[in-house]
Amino acid sequence: MVVITTHKNILIALVLLFSALLSSQAVASKCLFISSYHTGYAWSDGVESGLRETLGGKCELKQFDMDTKRHKDEVSKKEAARKARELIERWRPDVVITADDNAAKYVIKPFFKDHQVPFVFCGINWNVDEYGFPYSNTTGMVEVAPIDVLFDNARHIQGGAHRAIYIGASTLTERKNLKRFKRAADKHGIVLEDHLVNTTKEWMSAYKEAQEFDFVVIGSNSGINDWNTKSVSEFVVESTKTLTLTNHGWMMPYTLLGLTKIPEEHGEWAALVALAILDGTKPSEIPIVSNRKWDIWINHAILEQSGIRLPESLLRKAKKVSS
Repeated sequence: MVVITTHKNILIALVLLFSALLSSQAVASKCLFISSYHTGYAWSDGVESGLRETLGGKCELKQFDMDTKRHKDEVSKKEAARKARELIERWRPDVVITADDNAAKYVIKPFFKDHQVPFVFCGINWNVDEYGFPYSNTTGMVEVAPIDVLFDNARHIQGGAHRAIYIGASTLTERKNLKRFKRAADKHGIVLEDHLVNTTKEWMSAYKEAQEFDFVVIGSNSGINDWNTKSVSEFVVESTKTLTLTNHGWMMPYTLLGLTKIPEEHGEWAALVALAILDGTKPSEIPIVSNRKWDIWINHAILEQSGIRLPESLLRKAKKVSS
């Protein structure tokens, strides 16, 4: 089991280090960013934004998108990994930054374990045990969700809630998320059923049936390739009769209450670590950490239509979803 630290003094130390960093050698260095997903996917865009803002002008940055959300069969994933490997061998980056699980599973683990090329990962869900991290050349940030806080809010809002359902896409990431939610549900005395789907029609059907539960956990829709934002948004406003919650910011148009992770945090941290590595720090000297920030969101269009009442303290703290 890898020990993951969340102590903010690690990030503070990195920031202090970088205030005096950025030598001409760093500017001339090459940084490769491998995203597991694609441009236009909200999480990936947020990670990329944090990464580019932090790295801007400090190294030559090249990006490779594996696009494994839209092309999620094993053949496509392995072909994307092969192309990423060839790019690394051809371009010879000084540091490689990866985002999300598939880059770790299909690129780092099979091809670059304890390799001379340093890697910084981010966005890996929950833990890194299945990849055997850390390697001598690898460190990064693990993505965790505030599940206990989410369940505490659900129980507080829906007094006596004991039966819930999880709805998400049928993907590797969602199956990992579901395992964590089920484990937390058991701890909170909640029976959590699930429905992982492949199409918008299946998602809508699952959502309609879910209104019979005490509350609904909305997982990610990424991997549902025929998703129709307008029709789903309208359907949800009309259909919601029970509390819905999510930890994904991009699912807030379809969810009443969100405790959402911040992808920019991952990109910024990974960029800072990459710069430290360019300045001579070894990946093995930088502990694996987990994210520490999240936002509170309320979708008032769904709230008003549903008739559900939220605590005033929550309404005051929460950000409002744009209509």
